Amino acid sequence: MPGPTPDSPRDVRPTLEAVAALAGVSRATASRVVNGGAGVRKPLVEQVRKAVDELGYVPNHAARTLVTRRNGAVAVIIDEPEFRIFSDPFFSQQIRGISRELNVYDAQLVLLLVEGSGDFGRVARYLAGGHVDGALAFSLHMDDELPSIIRRFRVPTVYGGRPGRPGAASELAVPYVDCDNRGGAAEAVRHLVSLGRRRIAHIAGPRDQTSALDRIDGYRDVLPESDPALLAEGDFTVEGGARAMTQLLGHHPDLDAVFAANDLMASGALRVLRERGRRVPEEVALVGFDDMASIAGTTEPPLTTVRQDIEGMGRLMVRMLMRRLNGEGEGDELESVITPTQLVHRASA
Repeated sequence: MPGPTPDSPRDVRPTLEAVAALAGVSRATASRVVNGGAGVRKPLVEQVRKAVDELGYVPNHAARTLVTRRNGAVAVIIDEPEFRIFSDPFFSQQIRGISRELNVYDAQLVLLLVEGSGDFGRVARYLAGGHVDGALAFSLHMDDELPSIIRRFRVPTVYGGRPGRPGAASELAVPYVDCDNRGGAAEAVRHLVSLGRRRIAHIAGPRDQTSALDRIDGYRDVLPESDPALLAEGDFTVEGGARAMTQLLGHHPDLDAVFAANDLMASGALRVLRERGRRVPEEVALVGFDDMASIAGTTEPPLTTVRQDIEGMGRLMVRMLMRRLNGEGEGDELESVITPTQLVHRASA
């Protein structure tokens, strides 16, 4: 029995000419549709896309770059050490949302990690080389060099988290996606107050990040006269939460509630409370922030926490960046988005 001929569809990669012929359009029209060009009527676009699907045509990346002047890649820049990225489920959820949405736009994710100040030069050189069409940057710190690097090389960027304090000279007129950190924190503390708790402590995140500062503000919105010793700073890690909890118990052994600025720190606090023989929630009620399923649903007792849609925020960042790349907004002309939060009731408070 003879094998497949050289002209067999199984052996020949479909060409743009074949797509055009099947769709009944010119090669130029097929090229504009496949490579994202404008000016093609909708019925023809549908014909070409149907032909692409039927033939299994895969666009040539180099050719598409010449037509669109894009690389089809987006940098995701995270200013955190590697151990944080791969141990904190917040980052995996956000990256998952970004990756899934980039797939919709047939774009690649390029992950750039900033371990320390020495990495800023490497990131700057990469962005200056024009390897990516735009960037998504998150987990910024107050002294971060990333915003100035991004401005210098005019890289279209959407930020995850508000990059600066409200009204501060350092705040950037750039589009960002954030959750209602302040409102969510206030809701958590009001819940603890509603339970009759009167000595409510707060384990804050690092004060060089706006999310931590906003959550402190939410705590103080409800308890403006609280003892400063009822606030301890952590670092958004389990161990940071444990250290802060130990500090709080040293100052206020009679505390009866804790609001932690993220679920990891809440789990560290819970560990210390159990080691000290403090029953949760009977003696100390505990609320976290994030609603990480891998944490909040597995602690004992399960953690009451403030939910933010982390994966959805990553998807939204991509959509905003693509709008900007398509010329639908430049700089501060793209409105930033604050997504809602929701208190999720479980057994810890």
